[in-house]
Amino acid sequence: MKVKIREAIVVEGRYDKNTLAQTVDAPIITLGGFGVFNDREKLAFLRRLAEKRGLIVLTDSDGAGFVIRNYLKGALPGDRVKQAYIPDIRGKERRKRRPGREGKLGVEGMSPAVLLEVLRRAGATFEDGSSGKDRPLEKDAAGTAETEKPLTKADLFALGLSGGAGSAVRRQALLKRLELPEHLNANGLLEALNLLYSREELEAALAALAEA
Repeated sequence: MKVKIREAIVVEGRYDKNTLAQTVDAPIITLGGFGVFNDREKLAFLRRLAEKRGLIVLTDSDGAGFVIRNYLKGALPGDRVKQAYIPDIRGKERRKRRPGREGKLGVEGMSPAVLLEVLRRAGATFEDGSSGKDRPLEKDAAGTAETEKPLTKADLFALGLSGGAGSAVRRQALLKRLELPEHLNANGLLEALNLLYSREELEAALAALAEA
């Protein structure tokens, strides 16, 4: 049974769409790879979709996927776009003779369970009206619940994930632990953490790394 999602989902190509369409009931838009860079009509269409129902960007975790993702970040309204990241998994899709240049599975190679999980973590709005990104709430001095404060660059520095000796190695270890793409830099990691994880989840992951 497919899971209905309100947002439109943007993928790179038709094989990604075919795989995703077997798992979710949602508008799925293909970009045609780098072809979207010169397709003004498609970009205009994506902007309208974003304003009307919201968009989720779901590209491969290789370098090409990140080029496309970063382009869309600058071309679409950020407050109406959610970022979904598939994990780095080595292998090749069945239809291909050889693995891709970086040897990673793309969206089309992900299982239904993985696709639903990454969409949930991105904050997709499911049929029952719930959002996958339901974060724990903090309370202010008066005891009123409020949305958890986002992580900042200062937090990453304090946690040893940017700007210091060994921070790049520590960041890569965290990316692997959280099954996030290895191409994420410090700014990308900050965005992904704020989109996908609570502070408690981040602290637990770092504690597990320290014990490893």
